[in-house]
Amino acid sequence: MDAFFLQQLINGLTLGAVYGLIAIGYTMVYGIIGMINFAHGEVYMISAYLCAIGLGLLSWFGLHSFPLLIFGTLIFTVVITGVYGWTIERIAYRPLRNSTRLAPLISAIGMSLILQNYVQISQGPNQQGIPTLLSGVLRVDVGDGIVQITWTKIFIVLAALAGMLLLTWVIQFTCLGRICRATQQDRRMASILGINTDRVISLVFVMGAAMAGLAGVLVTMNYGTFDFYIGFIIGVKAFTAAVLGGIGSLPGAMLGGLLLGIAEAQFAGLVNSDYKDVFSFALLVAILIFRPQGLLGRPVVAKV
Repeated sequence: MDAFFLQQLINGLTLGAVYGLIAIGYTMVYGIIGMINFAHGEVYMISAYLCAIGLGLLSWFGLHSFPLLIFGTLIFTVVITGVYGWTIERIAYRPLRNSTRLAPLISAIGMSLILQNYVQISQGPNQQGIPTLLSGVLRVDVGDGIVQITWTKIFIVLAALAGMLLLTWVIQFTCLGRICRATQQDRRMASILGINTDRVISLVFVMGAAMAGLAGVLVTMNYGTFDFYIGFIIGVKAFTAAVLGGIGSLPGAMLGGLLLGIAEAQFAGLVNSDYKDVFSFALLVAILIFRPQGLLGRPVVAKV
């Protein structure tokens, strides 16, 4: 196998794991209320800032061990982003639960702009960053070339897979997961049977935001830089991944994220990296035209 192709494949898997984590938030919210949370990308953006703040606070308290430092930062970021997800649901969605379908969509876009400008004002418009936390690289000879895998990328893939597997276990094998699936299938019947559907919907927003928080920490560790505008582009790409896998399907979000990351990395390496965003959005248009239900989604049957 060509070394360059394999290198781009590894880069794509790393990027796709992050897309999959963020796409989970989109697909969970859509699965339970049938709407897209367009403020989800900004939650990811806020998590990048929270990652830097958490690292700074823990270092200030004298904690410098990498396992403890990154674990503490993950807990701090995931908890705070979960609060942001709960707040978005309470402000932008719950008051409009029984209104037209367009109203929550506009409200979510407004919330996205509010969060973006809130971070710009509070943290400043300039690009910010963190130092490299995990150094070191593995080098493997492949044919006439060398494939490099940094320890950071290995950590990102393992952490992302662990987060996905944990959430899948919660949804499939716990009481909370059964309640979420019951609410998704028939919210009215679930309410009649005694399930507090409003609380379940809030928990889904919290879990989706927590996955975005995990993604924000991993991406910040990999690239080291961030600004108040990073949520828009990666949010649209994660939405593309959710549509590719099948919006509303948890395995589909994971699969769509990995496929999109690999396709984007190969396009950037083999064609032109300047147009990788155009490629991602063109892929979204093609999916919506030729297979709107996605790879693992169920086709919608019109009621007669």
